[in-house]
Amino acid sequence: MKRTKLYFTLVFIWTMVLSYGYAQEIKVKLGPDEIGLNETFSVKITISNEKIKSYDQFPEIPGFQKQGVSQSSSMNVINGQVSSTNSIVQYYRPLKKGAFTLSDFSVQINGEAVEAQGKIIKVTEPKQSRQSQRQRTDPFDDFFGGGDQQEQEFIELDDEAFFAMSVNKDSIYVGEGFNVSLAFYMSESNQAPFDFHEPGKQLEEIVNKIKPTNAWEENFNITNIQPERVTIDGKNWTRFKVYESTYYPFNEGEVNLPSIDWEMIKYKVAKNPTFFGNNRQQDFKTFHAPGKTVYVKPLPPHPLKNEVSVGVYRLRENFETKKVETGEGVTYDFGITGEGNISTIKAPKKKNIQKLNTYDPNERQQINRGRGRVTGIKQFEYYITINEPGEVKLADHFEWVYFNSDKAAYDTLRPKAVLNVVGESKINQSISSTRLGGIYDLIELEDNKLLNERYKYYFSAFINILLAGAVVLLVVLIIKKR
Repeated sequence: MKRTKLYFTLVFIWTMVLSYGYAQEIKVKLGPDEIGLNETFSVKITISNEKIKSYDQFPEIPGFQKQGVSQSSSMNVINGQVSSTNSIVQYYRPLKKGAFTLSDFSVQINGEAVEAQGKIIKVTEPKQSRQSQRQRTDPFDDFFGGGDQQEQEFIELDDEAFFAMSVNKDSIYVGEGFNVSLAFYMSESNQAPFDFHEPGKQLEEIVNKIKPTNAWEENFNITNIQPERVTIDGKNWTRFKVYESTYYPFNEGEVNLPSIDWEMIKYKVAKNPTFFGNNRQQDFKTFHAPGKTVYVKPLPPHPLKNEVSVGVYRLRENFETKKVETGEGVTYDFGITGEGNISTIKAPKKKNIQKLNTYDPNERQQINRGRGRVTGIKQFEYYITINEPGEVKLADHFEWVYFNSDKAAYDTLRPKAVLNVVGESKINQSISSTRLGGIYDLIELEDNKLLNERYKYYFSAFINILLAGAVVLLVVLIIKKR
């Protein structure tokens, strides 16, 4: 037993060690303390077990000029455990000889601040002789790209890509939803390398700009940008959707979505790539997406025009027929399911018929957002009691009116459920208990005005009698003294 406990303890400790060993770790590596005027200084940030999704500007160094940024990644498998490292390197070119100070700095990587300690960098004479000797003595130098990085020439490739704002409808009714999506597209024949540049920060600014003030929003909450293959006019494209929402306007008129810009990282590539050299250089390109206008029409005249939900719905019930005893309770679900603004659906209208007793319903809802649609269900759970036997059609008691956006007309959902109530009538018991409760409930509320008037009358008479008696007694005493 002790050996078993020891075994499990060791396994647990070893698992914790492995987990810790492959946890996310961020390291900063600075270039050498001394470089030649013809060499470059670098700041390298390496992150383990996570991709570099976003980063802000690297620090400025007095006496240096920023050059390209490069990224690299690697993966290792050890004892079945997969670990990965991703690096980003900023290069600096010295402008003159001397000693220069790189101050302590902070860089945001994937939204996390990475702190680093600075250093003093000494720039000396160009190290041409050493490079010339290396070029003469190393026969593999040309193959491995050991030449001067400053001599590398980068070129920009033509791209076949665009950024677009899309809406699925350009004309809707008040309360009807329209879908808005933002996506970056690259054709399958595109050769230019792209990467996303601070998508979260850009989206926050864009959404604040395009979001209508007079509409309900259902955000699809895209947290992971994934490639999708789509076909446009017979041509294959890769789509990267970065944002999607459905808006439900409250008022008629126009919803104007302004034009927006989207910035991508577009890399320049080395004209003469080498095996180990830096073969691409970071650059930026801004894409422009035109705005959109959606026309919102008023609903047709109807007594409930300002109250109804808009969409395509159907009724879901939890039973078709049910047998119950008089006086016993039964639970009935009036479920409204379909496509539309599920959150704003109100309870069905209830007709007051004496033999059906109900209480305020419990509400539950489920909303699904996907494939450009907002669907779901909203359930109203009623507890019902009936005191008289007979057949009760719930369609006589409940109804829900809405505007069907597919048919462009008002429609009504009515139950199909039927209750078969058996047993003796308990209506008299119900009335009795109701009356009894009513009397007790009214005790504290009854007017006591009559009681107060009688009390005043008797009290006044009693006082008058006492006064009269006192007068008589006083007269008798006076007479006796005489």
